[in-house]
Amino acid sequence: MGHNGYAHPETLVDTEWLAAHLDDSTLRVIDVDEDTTAYAQGHIRGAVGWNWTTDLHAAVGRDYLDRDALGELLARAGVAFDTTVVLYGGNNNWFAAHAYWVLRLRGYNRVKLLDGGRKKWELESRELTTEAPAYPTTGFTVTGQENPQFRALRAEVLDSVGKSVLMVDVRSPEEYRGERLAPPHLPQEQAQVPGHIPGAVNVPWAQAANDDGTFKSAAELRELYAAKGIVPEHEVIAYCRIGERSSHTWFALHELLGYPDVKNYDGSWTEYGSLVRAPVELG
Repeated sequence: MGHNGYAHPETLVDTEWLAAHLDDSTLRVIDVDEDTTAYAQGHIRGAVGWNWTTDLHAAVGRDYLDRDALGELLARAGVAFDTTVVLYGGNNNWFAAHAYWVLRLRGYNRVKLLDGGRKKWELESRELTTEAPAYPTTGFTVTGQENPQFRALRAEVLDSVGKSVLMVDVRSPEEYRGERLAPPHLPQEQAQVPGHIPGAVNVPWAQAANDDGTFKSAAELRELYAAKGIVPEHEVIAYCRIGERSSHTWFALHELLGYPDVKNYDGSWTEYGSLVRAPVELG
């Protein structure tokens, strides 16, 4: 175990380390924020901005870029075969964690999260700029093997209801109970019905973070999840509304705690809550 007791402390960098390595030619910082206008308003010097609504998703259908398209996206960001990508964003890194999960899903493994993301960087009054860098496009391609074991699809989720698989719903308690279909600042119209997957426990994703946006220690995270029965001896499937908040929980469980079998159900409630005759619980 390393820093803070994490199983894989190498998956994080802190703000002090990043500030000291901004001019490292083998490093590429990428900004992925829920607020797609945040990058233009100010970002870490040298960072490339990705729009999660357009850059990470396939042009047709509900899926992510395939390996070839992801390689092209990284190549346009100036990523080479010796480059390490550091992702960050606002709101405790929730969309940065989602981008991290997508990259790992597709087999790109030279990637880390900035612990605390934009929030901690700003709290420390570190440098921000509105100048967008221009990097030459490289010949990069993704060569690592895909990691389908990180993803749960609809059929697997339906087959897992009522079995030994641990379901963790990381949405707000109001969404879990069926009082809302989405966070208050988002349209309340994505799924057809409210509620949660039967047997799922509710551990809101942001409970894994400290006030400055950094992840809690491994001991605190283990206590948080174990209190709801989420233990490493069982397969775990995390879900939220569209798979972004649950990516943050996947990161905490898989990368930081080292749980061996954790999947992110990125279809999440937007898909599940629109399925005909799928079992649903309220309250």
